[in-house]
Amino acid sequence: MSDLTQFLRRDLPASIVVFLIAIPLSLGIAAASGAPLLAGLVAAVIGGIVAGSLGGAPLQVSGPAAGLTVIVAGTVADFGFAGTAAIVAVAGGVQILLGVSRLGRAALALSPAVVHGMLAGIGVVIALSQVHVMLGGAPQSSAWRNLVDLPGQIAAHHGAAALLGALTVAVLVLWPRIVKVSLLPAALVAVVSVTALAAAVDADVERVRLPGEPLANLIRPAWPDAPLREIAVAVLTIALVASVESLLSAVAVDRLHDGPRADLNRELVGQGVANTTSGLLGGLPVTGVIVRSSANVAAGARTRASAILHGVWIAGFVLLCAGLLEAIPMAVLAAVLIVVGLRLVSLAQIRTYARHRELPTYLVTALGVVFTDLLTGVALGMITAAVLILGRLARSDIRRVERAPGEWLVTINGTLSFVESARLSRELGALPPGAEIDVELHLDYLDHGAFETIRDWREGYERTGGAVRIREVHDSWFHQATSGRLGGGKRTPRLLGSWSRWQDMDQQRRGAMEAGIAEFERSVAPLVRPHLADLARDGQSPQQLFITCADSRVVPNLITASGPGDLFCVRNIGNIVPPHASGDTSVSAAVEYAVNILGVTTITVCGHSGCGAVRALMNDAAGAGSALGAWLALSGVRFSDVTDEERCCADNVVQQLANLRTSPTVRAAEAAGRLRLAGMYFDLAEARMYEVDPVLGDARPVSSLPAA
Repeated sequence: MSDLTQFLRRDLPASIVVFLIAIPLSLGIAAASGAPLLAGLVAAVIGGIVAGSLGGAPLQVSGPAAGLTVIVAGTVADFGFAGTAAIVAVAGGVQILLGVSRLGRAALALSPAVVHGMLAGIGVVIALSQVHVMLGGAPQSSAWRNLVDLPGQIAAHHGAAALLGALTVAVLVLWPRIVKVSLLPAALVAVVSVTALAAAVDADVERVRLPGEPLANLIRPAWPDAPLREIAVAVLTIALVASVESLLSAVAVDRLHDGPRADLNRELVGQGVANTTSGLLGGLPVTGVIVRSSANVAAGARTRASAILHGVWIAGFVLLCAGLLEAIPMAVLAAVLIVVGLRLVSLAQIRTYARHRELPTYLVTALGVVFTDLLTGVALGMITAAVLILGRLARSDIRRVERAPGEWLVTINGTLSFVESARLSRELGALPPGAEIDVELHLDYLDHGAFETIRDWREGYERTGGAVRIREVHDSWFHQATSGRLGGGKRTPRLLGSWSRWQDMDQQRRGAMEAGIAEFERSVAPLVRPHLADLARDGQSPQQLFITCADSRVVPNLITASGPGDLFCVRNIGNIVPPHASGDTSVSAAVEYAVNILGVTTITVCGHSGCGAVRALMNDAAGAGSALGAWLALSGVRFSDVTDEERCCADNVVQQLANLRTSPTVRAAEAAGRLRLAGMYFDLAEARMYEVDPVLGDARPVSSLPAA
């Protein structure tokens, strides 16, 4: 599709849809903010053209937003609208600085529960104030006063304004459920139809008032006559809230389409330029608006042309058709804002935060905004979020299980700090005296206070005749504390560390294995169980027989990044393959099974650095007459240079490949092209695999990545 065709088929129709939505919303937000109605339309024009051109989210549509209504209303009350316009212009400069400083992502660090709670609180405040306007009254100075006066307002006599407002709400609610036409948004249908009805019956209601010459009546910003501290607070509040709302909207819009992703720093700069421009021209603050943006995407927009054009359409409509706007009853705009405000309280979000145990943060923020003010509500929400996080971090799971008479297992998971010392003492103190107690620690962190609690309990318990064994199945916090090194040293990744690194160092190896098995069944088994279940049902079909040394430092699945069902392994001292004529069938049986039954296509012999078997052969110290000496003698290896241990390990691999080819099974499979033999050498110190030339014995890296 050409650019022109895409514009005509996608962006142009989408711009008209957004334009039709933006007109009533911009007027309503201006009215709810206590600002001139023209200021809302100016912000819509600037948001579309300037933010649409310069922003980093191509499909986001910007303009006056309901989320800033409460803030703007307070600013207008404190500084007048001319002063508010100046504050908006300066707030735009702050946003530009944030974007240039590349702090776009930092603005998203605020808890979503706080942000959505703030928007919900703002929505309730808007609805409580505008319901008075819709019923023919006047909003009070605070949400609490609006709530207290609401019963009296409802019980009072209502005229045509209340009826028109009720009809508007009905259309807004019912239209989307009845008609699924994106070109006819509910807000447009409600405003146009009810306004037409009001004109037809010549209803005596208050209507929209716009200046006769909009360009000549733009309000010039004026620096407020107020303390600098109060002005700075207003500037930062508008800048930060507008930034967070715009960035959250941009991230949400990204989820709605598969086009280019938003550049959040550029979006901040674009929003800042738009706000500075809007303030200088006497407009409201501008933010990215999810309602208009989602409508833009749903209508088929593909580029930023749609957002820009919607601003152009608004400017043309205001200049040429202002008389049509003046026919709209104010009660109708109030009804639109009531519905918009209540939709900011999302039941889906409430359910989500309840599932994630963040509902207290959401509710505290929302109620704080409603009954105090926006900054106090957000501060209370952030404090609540911090308290919940600290509570979760400080919380550990302590379980006691009696495995047998007189034997108990105590498992402690999570973070164990001094905050949990009282509960920890209570749980440990409930154990019967004189028993054998195994304490398994699965800890992300252990502080000194909790360590002392466990240590003191163990000492006291053992003095009364009990036995306590402490095992660590994560990092060795308790062992470090016992050694006086709590909090020091490097941490080893849990799944890569050996038992000796992540188990209690003074435990017997038997205990470490038991703890390791328990850890596997607890944390790893749930991840691999579906795959193992498939293998159990379908059987194994590995593609490779991997013959390597029994050395404990060589872990085949780790060094090949393979998993269950990938490798058929044979491990022995020195990765030896006895010749077929030797009569030893231990390796031959595995080779025949792998080739004839499993149908492997590759046999790899893998040696390694520091191999004890190779060193014994190099030094002729194999122990003649012993079982080990007899086994090593089966290797048949002859070293080219006994002073070069790496070369000797490679020579051993080459010899075992030659021994493999003495097997009739291997020769037949190779001749048929069904089998390939490969030699490998693993350098333990470098953690790097080398391929061994089967003729020359030279080793070259398998991977092109640089060695560690």
